[in-house]
Amino acid sequence: MAIYGLRVISFIFAALAFVPAGAHFFSMFNKLKLDGSSYLAAQRAYDGWSLFGIVVLGALLSTAALAVLLYRSGGAFGLVVLAFICIGATQLAFWTRTFPANQATRNWTVLPENWEMLRRQWEYSHAVATCLNALALLLLFLSALRVETR
Repeated sequence: MAIYGLRVISFIFAALAFVPAGAHFFSMFNKLKLDGSSYLAAQRAYDGWSLFGIVVLGALLSTAALAVLLYRSGGAFGLVVLAFICIGATQLAFWTRTFPANQATRNWTVLPENWEMLRRQWEYSHAVATCLNALALLLLFLSALRVETR
C-alpha cells in the first residue's frame, strides 16, 4: 500500500511541476517575438512562481522515496530512477541557465545589452525543463504499469 500511495504522490507532484513548465513552453513562441519593453511586461506574469520550487522539491523527494521502496523490483525501479533523474535535470537547467538570466536582468526588471541572448537562454531552458518534466511523468506512468517482483 505504501508503494501505491507514493506512486500517487509522485505523480501528482510531477504533474504539478509540469504545469508552470508547460505554461512557459507554450508562451515561448509568442514571447520570443516581443520587443524589450513588451517582454519585460510579459515577464511580470511569472512573479511569485518561485513558490513552485516547493512542488519540485516534493517531486524529487517523493520520487526518491518511491525508488527506495522499489529497489530490487526490476524494471519499475529503473523507470522511477530515470524519472528522478529527469526531475533533477530540470533543476540543473534552472540553476545553470534560467537563474543566471534572472540574475543578469534582476528578474526581468532591467534589460542589459545582451538581453536577447539572455531571453533565448531563459526561454530555451524552460523548454528543456518542459521536455524533462513530460518525460518524468511518462516514466512514472510506465513504472506503474510494471508488476513488482517483491
